[in-house]
Amino acid sequence: MPLRTLLTRRKALHAGLAQATCLAGLCPPAYAQQTPPAPFAPVEEIFRKAIQNGKMPGAVAAIGHEGRMVWHGVFGQRSLLPPAEAMTWDTIFDMASLTKVLITAPSIMQFYERGLIALDTPACHYLPAFAANGKQDITIRQLLTHYSGLAPDLDLSFAWQGKQTGVRMLMNSVPQNPPGEQFVYSDLNFITLGLIVERLSGQPLAAYAMEHILKPLGLHNSFFLPASSYQNTIAPTQYDENGHMLRGVVHDPTTRRMGGVAGHAGLFSCAQDTVAYAQALLNKLAGLPSAFPLRAETLYLMSTPQQPAGKTDLRGLGWDIATHYSTARGAYFPSSSFGHTGFTGTSLWLVPNTRSFVMILTNRVHPQGQGNVVALRRDVATAAALALRAFGP
Repeated sequence: MPLRTLLTRRKALHAGLAQATCLAGLCPPAYAQQTPPAPFAPVEEIFRKAIQNGKMPGAVAAIGHEGRMVWHGVFGQRSLLPPAEAMTWDTIFDMASLTKVLITAPSIMQFYERGLIALDTPACHYLPAFAANGKQDITIRQLLTHYSGLAPDLDLSFAWQGKQTGVRMLMNSVPQNPPGEQFVYSDLNFITLGLIVERLSGQPLAAYAMEHILKPLGLHNSFFLPASSYQNTIAPTQYDENGHMLRGVVHDPTTRRMGGVAGHAGLFSCAQDTVAYAQALLNKLAGLPSAFPLRAETLYLMSTPQQPAGKTDLRGLGWDIATHYSTARGAYFPSSSFGHTGFTGTSLWLVPNTRSFVMILTNRVHPQGQGNVVALRRDVATAAALALRAFGP
């Protein structure tokens, strides 16, 4: 289908969705020089107040528009525990569930583009053991949109360790609902998809992601299982069950038990890489030159509603569009926008019509797991949308 037709359809889709459902670091100086700071003063104040109120120790954030970063900010502390450390632009964060949309979903869609995966084919076609206990009809599309009927997570109430144990528990799991019936956000969906990537590629997920997603985009500070040399620039999260502060070790307990790499969590990245990713995706979606390793038509599928007919929780293939998780859209970004959040305090929201984005990276769980950035995401996106009006349509 011609790209121009896809873009026209996106505008029409936006109009239809709007009736059904009411975006001082080391950033390259060229960006900072292009933008007067005044429009983003309210954004900066939101971050400062959230830190003062203990919502998170610090944050790194950026706003983009029409192919360039128009604002960036670095706030607060990377670490609160002695020795305390100031936040920096190059801080590396545990991206948590952004792993789903930055790595696993595009990996699956690369196989889709090659004709090796069909969205409405049952997942057990690619992973035969997955058919056990009533999962034989769950499709790839239902996994990507969280309409599979699977439980939210593996059972963590008893001590288990190892990837193979986790895989066996997943294969033996029993759906909570019939596939296609109800939206239930589930890490099991993306653990399954990550295993399918490994089965089809013959590579561990981390190796596949590095070769086919991260390297093509030129992202040099994004990876699973960070090397010890990165330790001092990684934002710590919180104490584990043994009283050790997690730093460079994935926060998500299921991923940690499975060895640090899974389809739903485990990616570490920084602000500059996340900005580059967002810009490459938006440029490719707009039909502009881009290194993003998927076709524009595929990105259109991923970022427009793909949930079962008649369902009101709107999900793309990985991306969130309009659910109770969509507060990161704020009050003014259009219904054609999409994004995702991560439990550790990360989020990315994208607006294709204007190639705008709002990126927020925090370690809100540091040090005791009590921070909360739900309101921050909403308020920053709202203020960002208002500020971007100064840049025109």
